[in-house]
Amino acid sequence: MNTPEILCRAHGLAKHVSGPGGRLTILHGLSLSVAAGEAVAIVGASGSGKSTLLGLLAGLDAPSDGDVELCGAHLSTLDEDGRAALRGGRVGFVFQNFQLLPTLTALENVSLPLELAAAGAQTTKGNGRVRPDTGLNGTDPSAVAREALARVGLAARAGHYPRQLSGGEQQRVAIARAFAPGPQILFADEPTGNLDLGTGRKIIDLLFALREDAGAALVLVTHDEALAGRCDRRLGMQDGHLEVLP
Repeated sequence: MNTPEILCRAHGLAKHVSGPGGRLTILHGLSLSVAAGEAVAIVGASGSGKSTLLGLLAGLDAPSDGDVELCGAHLSTLDEDGRAALRGGRVGFVFQNFQLLPTLTALENVSLPLELAAAGAQTTKGNGRVRPDTGLNGTDPSAVAREALARVGLAARAGHYPRQLSGGEQQRVAIARAFAPGPQILFADEPTGNLDLGTGRKIIDLLFALREDAGAALVLVTHDEALAGRCDRRLGMQDGHLEVLP
């Protein structure tokens, strides 16, 4: 039996910030790994460090100490452009507040990251960067975006702006945007946090259906016990410390 590939590995991850009272430690030397195809839930009270950890694992922020290896690349060896290129092809991220551009349609919101990644210049790791890898293979980004919107049930809403969409529809656009490049791993920060119960359940079903279709690993920060219960593993965060939950 083959051992699953480790897509994300963190070792000794710590985050400190300066405040009026001196140095504040948000994360205390955490270590964890996520295998290909695995779904991991990170749960805990507000302010426990969950979202900070997710941002570090995805390369959206840099740790004070420790290292993250993401899709085979050590994030500490990459500059900001290199981390963005890595995310553009192999990493998806779903924000709690959707983060859709209000002046772009649903189709444009999904296709823009694909277009930017496809246009990225070929670079080398030796320059602190990686080659963007969108998996498009010459396919029109707009066509890929349309297919992604169809998969989340929004083909008919492709020309609508975020203000013309419900909260659940906006979250589905955000999920389509994250899954469109065919990522190996997807991070989601409270993906049901701003949704009503019924819409939240539909979003959960959608996330796991797309996980099955794409074979992507999921790392989810959530307060939603129904969502956490669908995952293969649950990790609890408390005061910047991580523990395995039953």
